[in-house]
Amino acid sequence: MRKLTLGGFGARPVLEKRVFDVVDVDIRRSRSYVGCVTVRTDIVGRSADDPVRRRRRLAELTGGRTELSEALEFYDSLPPVQIDELLGSWRGSGLDTGHPFDGVLEAMGWHGKRFDSPDEVHPLVMVDRAERLFCLNPAFVPVSLLVRFSRLLHNPLVQRLFRLFGKLFRTSAPKARLRMTGYRGVITATMCYDDKPIHDVFRKVDDDTVLGAMDARGVSAPLLFVLYRERPAG
Repeated sequence: MRKLTLGGFGARPVLEKRVFDVVDVDIRRSRSYVGCVTVRTDIVGRSADDPVRRRRRLAELTGGRTELSEALEFYDSLPPVQIDELLGSWRGSGLDTGHPFDGVLEAMGWHGKRFDSPDEVHPLVMVDRAERLFCLNPAFVPVSLLVRFSRLLHNPLVQRLFRLFGKLFRTSAPKARLRMTGYRGVITATMCYDDKPIHDVFRKVDDDTVLGAMDARGVSAPLLFVLYRERPAG
């Protein structure tokens, strides 16, 4: 670890260390295959010892439209998530930052995500008109077209049609995996889609709440969303 000082008078020392961007992990041996990334230890976990403050700040951000820069500042302050902390079922909710996809998934019946194991992940758990859950196959989601014609996704007719016929594209097979990857200078748990160039990268708010950033090829800004852990009834 090297001790560096930022430019300017009175600047405080910054600790910076070289770690590695994990692109694949052997869960049993914790063996990783790597590529280089820099982690800024001065910006990670500034609020890691205060989950109450983190929850309060998240409530402020989810209370209405917020600037992307403000939301990313909060995201960057959060500690990383370990893979085993994500296992289970989670209910999802969007974070309104003005992204073209804001509110679209919810309008189409998105319920959340389910992580059965590091290699068995269901990225799009949906709810049908009868309030029954099913898993949508992401392979049938034309991301490149959605990026080009994102305004159509906000059309109520398009959303209703999807709620009617989306179940035709359901699947029982897992369609993503969990791996530790580097994003915005931090190694953290990441959901990697099998069929799409998309990573959902998570940071920890508390034991039952994580903030996710969808990093997709061809999309200039991340789509931010929140996952809340679902506890078994009773």
